Amino acid sequence: MTAMVDVQRLRIYRAVVAAGSIQAAAANLGYTPSAVSQQVSALARETGLVLLSRAGRGVEPTDAGLELAAAAESLFGELADVEEKVSDLREGRAGSLSMAYFTSAAMAWIPDIVARVLAEHPRLRLDLRVRDLPSGEDERTDVEVMVERPDFHCPPGFVAHHLLDEPYVAVVPSGHRLAGSHTVDLAELAGDRWIAHAPQASWCVINLDNAAVSAGFTPSYAVRTDDHTTAIAFVEAGIGIAVMPRLCSLQLPGGVHALDVVNPTPLRSIHVMVRRAVENTPAVQLVVGGLLAKAGAATAGAARPAPEGAELSVVR
Repeated sequence: MTAMVDVQRLRIYRAVVAAGSIQAAAANLGYTPSAVSQQVSALARETGLVLLSRAGRGVEPTDAGLELAAAAESLFGELADVEEKVSDLREGRAGSLSMAYFTSAAMAWIPDIVARVLAEHPRLRLDLRVRDLPSGEDERTDVEVMVERPDFHCPPGFVAHHLLDEPYVAVVPSGHRLAGSHTVDLAELAGDRWIAHAPQASWCVINLDNAAVSAGFTPSYAVRTDDHTTAIAFVEAGIGIAVMPRLCSLQLPGGVHALDVVNPTPLRSIHVMVRRAVENTPAVQLVVGGLLAKAGAATAGAARPAPEGAELSVVR
């Protein structure tokens, strides 16, 4: 069976070759000459090679010793790369980060947060994707921004943080009868042609439909879309109205208006779910901190006094 070469002994021998003598290598390494000589002798025994020969009062590497020292160069180069990788991973400078998020968060929050993460960890490998419906067990990512029930409990191996409960607004075309208003009772929209802004199975639509039922009607969807930008395009064309979370209405074209919805105000509950194995890494902490800051700013911006008697509606 081939004997394993002791890496530390090989490192010391390489230092002897580089310095030209055992004494000089010992001074460079902070060892005694006797300790260096013992380590080189042990390396010679385990390799079965004559590594040094006398040269006057000093020593010089044999041909076999020179070849071994040359071979060690690539080994220690690779070890240095491994040590750098370990340091990068420990400090969060390298590695990978996978994230999933719904469309409106992708547009309003995620690019700025990711840019800040990359400014501190430029070598981080990213796997970022839009996921408007909650993931299955085989699709779990490091960080997932999701719309869920307010009392959402994450699966084992993950930790969840509630970000905010976000109010909905009604998006109407400029020629709509309510275009000049600031608020609208949800029931006032019962007779309008509705445009869905998200998949029917998403919590965004479930929240809205439940709020409409509590207001005494069932929305009549004439157009179903899978994202709010498409829904807004239909509104701008005068096809109908769309009721969607405020985050979806931050960049509206000139031909549409957003009104606060009251009596009740539908709310969607936004959470971030983090894999426990990575929750304390610097990159993930930056992401979660950025999300909490964005959510706090959105909450502060949406904090308007509700009209007297207005109701809120959160799916529970």
